[in-house]
Amino acid sequence: MLTNTGTAGTAAAGEEGEQECLVSVVIPCLNEAQNIEQCVASAFAAMAQAEIPGEVVVADNGSADGSAALAELAGARVVHEPLRGYGNAYLAGFAAARGVHIVMADADLTYDFDEIPRFLAELEGGADMCIGDRMQNIQPGAMPWHHRYIGNPLLSRFLNLLFHTGVNDAHCGMRAFRREHLERLDLRTSGMEFASEMVVRAAKAGLDLRQVPIEYRPRGGESKLASFRDGWRHLRFLVLHSPRHLFIYPGVAMAALGGLIAAAVLAHVSVLGRRWEVHTLIGGSLLLIVGTQVLTLGLCAQAYGIYYMGERDRRFERMRERLRLEHGLLLGAAIAALGLAIVLVIVLEWVARGFGSLSEERLAILAATLLVLGIQVIFASFLLSILGLRRRR
Repeated sequence: MLTNTGTAGTAAAGEEGEQECLVSVVIPCLNEAQNIEQCVASAFAAMAQAEIPGEVVVADNGSADGSAALAELAGARVVHEPLRGYGNAYLAGFAAARGVHIVMADADLTYDFDEIPRFLAELEGGADMCIGDRMQNIQPGAMPWHHRYIGNPLLSRFLNLLFHTGVNDAHCGMRAFRREHLERLDLRTSGMEFASEMVVRAAKAGLDLRQVPIEYRPRGGESKLASFRDGWRHLRFLVLHSPRHLFIYPGVAMAALGGLIAAAVLAHVSVLGRRWEVHTLIGGSLLLIVGTQVLTLGLCAQAYGIYYMGERDRRFERMRERLRLEHGLLLGAAIAALGLAIVLVIVLEWVARGFGSLSEERLAILAATLLVLGIQVIFASFLLSILGLRRRR
């Protein structure tokens, strides 16, 4: 569930009995000597002003300009992650964080750390994760036009199309969440797609996801973002984590269209004022075979996500409860047997004609198609059963 909030909240002051560290501000850092001291100081100042007990953790990602030492001088606790990548840096920072809540922000001065109390107020008000929404308050020069009007809106809309999160700004770098949810989120990606992964996994886990409108400022220093490479990594992540849209829906559409084409040709149905012949039947049969193959790949991908990556899909789980390996084998065998029966009919017809010429191209194509489909279903059933050997109980 996602809720927008436009009102500022006030974080409660630390009371007796409250945990010592309420908030961990985690900042990834790669060669940000120009900005890191100011970022750390701003984070501490924001928490002190709101009387929030907290810490600042800087996840240094192999800086060569002394950023780590400057962060330590400013009072931050520095952890070092030699494996380059936005996601790798954050994962190291999360592992070191001690706070009940984690606030994320970049080390480039684009985000206002005075917003920390507003994020904390949402979490203490029941939210599991809170994401900033920059899109209505971007300062001049803060975001390139192709990010503001093309990349970010399109990727955010595509993410919402696939996962129904309702997030307006899926790639905002300032966000907060309850540290207790780290295990459920099971974050894994190493690069900039980490931002999309957090939103997707939060939505799949059914977390209460909210947004806070914030200001986005021009950055200090040199940007590390590679527009097209990082945009592709986001897009690739979204597609690969939605096997239903990548495989199942296209597979069903292709198989259905191919089946309709083949049926129309075999039944001598007139379409667009003409009857279609054997070449059209070949095309329909190929589309049916390819669609079925894509569909079975989608089911296997869905099974992998559920059995090995902790994904949840109620429809797949209901199907799994009702169907077993034997059902798939029987279906595949029945389809293949029908194809063999048609082959037998063709052979008997050929014998009856004294092994002369035959004109049973349509039946031959139908028989071959059914045989291929039957074999596909049989071996796909075995593969699904193999994937299910590691079923979580």
